Amino acid sequence: MIKSTVCTVCPKGCKVDARFENGEIVEVIGNTCEKGKEFAIGEFTCPRRVVTSTVKVEGADNLPVRTDKAVKKELIFSVMERIKCVKVFTKVCSGDIIVENVDGEGANVVATRSI
Repeated sequence: MIKSTVCTVCPKGCKVDARFENGEIVEVIGNTCEKGKEFAIGEFTCPRRVVTSTVKVEGADNLPVRTDKAVKKELIFSVMERIKCVKVFTKVCSGDIIVENVDGEGANVVATRSI
């Protein structure tokens, strides 16, 4: 069986194919660099995404936030549930951690703007 994806590591957007035998990846083709191969393997074995959202701020507009590293796709809804419960009451600088270890695997939710 062959599965295809488009690598998003760099702007080239290589079409990468992974050939599977007995549920295991045995070959990756189409990538123009090793990062593309690593991306494809990760995408087919344990896909991850950076989560972006907003949190409420006392007396101000919502604060944009994101995870500082990609989280497993199956954890995105639980991460969003945790983010939904957060309210900021103090001054925040871009890059400040808003929620530590939000996924249980070391990803933090950080501010993407200062308020």
